[in-house]
Amino acid sequence: MSEPSVPRQRSLWRLFIAPVLLLLAAIAWSAFWFYAASRVDGQADAWQAREAKSGRTYRCGDRSVGGFPFRLEVRCSDVGVALVSQTAGRDNTPITAQLGEILVVAQVYDPKHVIAEFKGPATIVDRSAQSTFVANWRIGRSSVVGLPGTPERASLVFDDASINRADQPVPLPLAAAKHVELHGRIAEGSSPDSPMIESVLQINQGSVRGLHPMLAEPFDAGIRAMVSGLKDFSPKPWPLRFREIQAAGGHVEILQFRFQQADLIATGKGTLGFSPSGHIEGELQMTVAGIEKVIPSLGIDRMLEDGVPQATLDQVAPGVKAQDVSKLMGALDRALPGLGKVVKQNANAGVAAGVNALGKEAVLEGRKARVFSLRFVDGVVFLGPLKVAQTPPLF
Repeated sequence: MSEPSVPRQRSLWRLFIAPVLLLLAAIAWSAFWFYAASRVDGQADAWQAREAKSGRTYRCGDRSVGGFPFRLEVRCSDVGVALVSQTAGRDNTPITAQLGEILVVAQVYDPKHVIAEFKGPATIVDRSAQSTFVANWRIGRSSVVGLPGTPERASLVFDDASINRADQPVPLPLAAAKHVELHGRIAEGSSPDSPMIESVLQINQGSVRGLHPMLAEPFDAGIRAMVSGLKDFSPKPWPLRFREIQAAGGHVEILQFRFQQADLIATGKGTLGFSPSGHIEGELQMTVAGIEKVIPSLGIDRMLEDGVPQATLDQVAPGVKAQDVSKLMGALDRALPGLGKVVKQNANAGVAAGVNALGKEAVLEGRKARVFSLRFVDGVVFLGPLKVAQTPPLF
């Protein structure tokens, strides 16, 4: 008679395989995270040194690293920025800015994609002009892909943004917007030695004071453009960058433009470049519905009422002499008392009719419109025959 078989006892070591492997993976991942975190300071210092060569100096009063286990979070408080030679015609007196906090976040498994959040307000001081400004926003963030090498694309977004001049007895509003977006990326097919940048700017409910009267009222604007003439992305001040684009025959191609303010709608496209003096040159073909809304902002009637100083008249009708206008108004009053006043009061309507006569008929979004050329001649902006603005040099 055979003896009953004794069941073999299973080995227990297999039960510990999964926990041990998980523990080893956790140790390896932790080591990787702490190694990556240890390199943050070095990479931040290298980036600061690179930007300093461009005349942009950044200071972080208190820097900390967190986000374990899956993210790298670099928090920088008491942020200071000094900008030197970033606009044309300035001396070496820096423009400084003080910001409360910047939080930079990157996933450990995708360190080339960096997201930053900015905490306002920011105080900006221009000692050369003895001006102080305060910029604030509800949400401010940016996103960059491709760091630490050449960025492949970047975005900047602000909600409820505003800029006020703070060195006045009462803060003076300068600019505001409900929403602002700026996107840029290297265009497909562009070569590394001659990159082209495709960019998009979107402004919702924006307003700008002091630049042009019509921009003081809320407007929506969108621009899609292609920038050519870049040589590289090496650090350098903006005026030098613009000068290189001009020397290389580069330009900004406006692929799509749309501006809306109340009943005024304008769309356009064209090409802008830079003159040897650093001013904007080029031409945009504009289709405008509601052009009569723009004419009053040019102040034609007020100029006639005040006697039309030559310097003021040159802004809207170059070549016309102030004394000729004054003589005409006087002659009208002598021929028929009060006629000159009627002409003055209806000046805007007359100018609007004249501008409309120069443009071509068109239809824009179901409305009657006119097509005009918006010309930039060495920084001077012409709408048809009218000089409407003067842009500053960029280098």
